[in-house]
Amino acid sequence: MTQSSDGKPAAMTTLSDHASPLYEKVKDYVLTHIGSGEWDRNRKLPSEHDLVATLGVSRMTVHRALRELTSEGYLLRIQGVGTFVAPPKPQSTLIEVANIATEISGRGGQHRAEVILIETIRPEIELLAAFEAGGQIRVAHSIVVHFDNGIPVQVEERFVNSELVPDYERQDFVAMTTYDYLQRSTPMTEVEHVISAIGADAETARMLKLEEGAPCLLLHRRTWSGPNVATVNRLTYAGDRYSLGSRYAPSSLKYRQKLEDER
Repeated sequence: MTQSSDGKPAAMTTLSDHASPLYEKVKDYVLTHIGSGEWDRNRKLPSEHDLVATLGVSRMTVHRALRELTSEGYLLRIQGVGTFVAPPKPQSTLIEVANIATEISGRGGQHRAEVILIETIRPEIELLAAFEAGGQIRVAHSIVVHFDNGIPVQVEERFVNSELVPDYERQDFVAMTTYDYLQRSTPMTEVEHVISAIGADAETARMLKLEEGAPCLLLHRRTWSGPNVATVNRLTYAGDRYSLGSRYAPSSLKYRQKLEDER
């Protein structure tokens, strides 16, 4: 698929030539753009009106395609804002939320944090989509580098819903980790983790003291407090200095143990 100079998808006139239902072809069109990376996570899709004009199908056809893709987890629709590419859903449980300072000290290391940035921002539309916010919200933004025995191992970038955590940007995150403060400030009721392998960009490489393009692990984390998204986070780990994992009982074992306990 190609795009026009204004960033909208180029006109596509062959959908009606196929025997399968048109709404399925619209779904394929959207999924092709997502799969190719042209439309990445949290990107706002063209409006239904634009898709109708581009694809030459009815508004009802486009609406059904987007509705089904939303129910299947590929899209996120926010009333009054638009339709966005949904973050990828984790396929299995890998790690739990943990305090990196505790992890480092637990291995006998010495933890240190360096605050690079802390500010209040007016979020762009892609960030609003990640927060699943139907209107503007105030967001605190922080970047902290964590060190293990003087060696940088993680760049922690957090976006925090200031409506839930109003004093976040006033804290000393050298003396106390962001994890500790957030745990005390707002109850965490749900967590989403998605991990990907990336090459360090220039700024990440500088903060982690790596060569640009060096392998890193990027952990996307969102947390909820009740029905609201509380934080949107990007945790970047130097690939040769840190590993992620967990140990847990499979749910089938937990279920059998529950049955045993009830006997």
